Amino acid sequence: MTFEYHVATSGSDTASGSADQPFRTINRAAALAQAGDTVTVHGGEYREWVKPRRGGLSESRRITYRAAPGEHVVIKGSERITGWDNDGGTVWKVSVPNTVFGDFNPYAEEVAGDWIVYADKAPRKHLGDVYLNGLSFYEVGSRAEVDAPERRTEIIDNWTRTTDTVRNADQTQLVWFASVAEDATTIWANFQGADPNSELVEINVRRSVFYPEATHLDYITVRGFELAQAATPWTPPTADQPGLIGPNWSKGWIIEDNVIHDAKTSAISIGKEASTGHNYSTERGDKPGYQYQLESVFTARQIGWDKEHIGSHVIRRNTIFDCGQNGIVGHLGCVFSTIEDNHIYNIALKREFYGYEIGGIKLHAAIDVEIRHNRIHDCSLGLWLDWQTQGTRISRNVFYANSRDAFIEVSHGPYIVEHNVFASPAAIELFSQGGAFVNNLIAGTVRVEAVMDRATPYHRPHSTQVAGYAYIRAGDDRWLGNLFVGGDPSLAYGDQAEGSEPAFSGTSAYNGYPVSFDDYRARIESQPPGDHQRYLTVQQPVWTKANVYAAGAQPFDGENSPVVVPAGSVSVTDDGDTVHLVTSLPAEFDGVRLAAVSGLDLERVRFADAEFEERDGTPAVLDKDLLGAPKQSGDFPAGPIATLASGEATTRIW
Repeated sequence: MTFEYHVATSGSDTASGSADQPFRTINRAAALAQAGDTVTVHGGEYREWVKPRRGGLSESRRITYRAAPGEHVVIKGSERITGWDNDGGTVWKVSVPNTVFGDFNPYAEEVAGDWIVYADKAPRKHLGDVYLNGLSFYEVGSRAEVDAPERRTEIIDNWTRTTDTVRNADQTQLVWFASVAEDATTIWANFQGADPNSELVEINVRRSVFYPEATHLDYITVRGFELAQAATPWTPPTADQPGLIGPNWSKGWIIEDNVIHDAKTSAISIGKEASTGHNYSTERGDKPGYQYQLESVFTARQIGWDKEHIGSHVIRRNTIFDCGQNGIVGHLGCVFSTIEDNHIYNIALKREFYGYEIGGIKLHAAIDVEIRHNRIHDCSLGLWLDWQTQGTRISRNVFYANSRDAFIEVSHGPYIVEHNVFASPAAIELFSQGGAFVNNLIAGTVRVEAVMDRATPYHRPHSTQVAGYAYIRAGDDRWLGNLFVGGDPSLAYGDQAEGSEPAFSGTSAYNGYPVSFDDYRARIESQPPGDHQRYLTVQQPVWTKANVYAAGAQPFDGENSPVVVPAGSVSVTDDGDTVHLVTSLPAEFDGVRLAAVSGLDLERVRFADAEFEERDGTPAVLDKDLLGAPKQSGDFPAGPIATLASGEATTRIW
């Protein structure tokens, strides 16, 4: 027998939880819910950290938490604070008893851990935050700085080393500083003329909003909520990775149709837990984070990191915005998951802190993960797949207005990138090998770089079992039917490329690479004898076919009969709810046609010795264009839209 428990702001936790006698808190229902049960939460505001006590037992015996149909349910990790006293001018202060925070005080906890970067003597940021009518403040380093905050209109983007415009200059004047004593925390905030006792002022007090404390609570669905304002910690791949919401090292969660915002760091986490390593590089100072990350892979295998116990989550149709580090994050725990139809924006744009683990989506070990039909824009970095991108599919996504659209790092493949729009100045950055890029629109630069100082794992196909590990020589990539339009390296990277490989428009970053395995073997055999040293200087092959290069984009010098045209332009327009692709293409564009591509058309990858396959091991099928139109048979143009043609056109793409 299954039950439906009801929760309402008018209810009582001593009630029965029925529709006419609802509970007051979601946690009361969570304490009782068993496999197959549903928790229906009615409209209103709930300030609690929901901690499920049990999980479901299978796909058909889930525990479902849902907002009542047609009702707006908000769950917050914050508390409303009144009783502010004016402390001069537009500055107010309040003393908050530490009992409000319990054993976790965000104003005493730093944004810290592996791969966080602070300038010398720069003040550390904390996990706390202040919100005025929903708008988050900036933390400053002293009480004196609260009086006269600097108005910032431009900022140096740490990724590209170029100047970026602050999205909301007025927001930079809303600042706070906190002092934590034994019994109370005092917060000073500059409200710039607003009265905090008459406006809605909140401070975050809870680490998470919907996140179990125990691991292996499987098969939970969370649907239809607004989830906001959590004091989440920095989530590198070598630490515990809690988010505002997440499954905490479990299997089979569905997180769908939610609005999720204002996580201090990460909104949705499908990442690892602490027993496989927790900021050891920072705490111990004896080995680089890279080495601890490698160890965490083997440690995870020892505690059951496999398809039977971990991953296979579905994250779909969520709107995620205004988070300091990631929209979706995960190391190891993300395997076999599907991330689709999400709208992710304004991630890491406040730039209060900086580190090497930031992105709209930032995943490590994205084995057999499908990332499809997401809209990702106005992020410090749109998509970052780092380590073990294998069996991964990036399909039909729209990227624009990001500092960088996609970065795939130290992975061996096979992975597929197909029918996407990459419209930011820095479109694709590859410190990897073993990729297939099919029918994409690329309106920014492409950067390719070998990584010879970090050997990373690769796996048996469709498995977490480690098959070996190797450095990244770059290449072993396939480019078929892509449309490249323009791309200015100076706009994309500024001076970041100094000392490393530059960015290019088109595929010319591969100039000089072999064009086949036979060509590669011949170059190896021409080197001086030796077992492994002769492999260090020979690049891997690159396959290119039926690509179009317009408006200055240049082809790989090994491509046969590339179509290069001087004219052409593309742009993305964002009207809020809708996104359009505006194209102007010359007549020569129509001369390139390519049949629908499958895994059978793609050469196997070298290091992993693996084919391009679906999760079930059958050849990959690339049978839908960006708009979802079928591409089973016939010949199609370059680019992501099956009906794209020369001339001028405006096409709705979201």
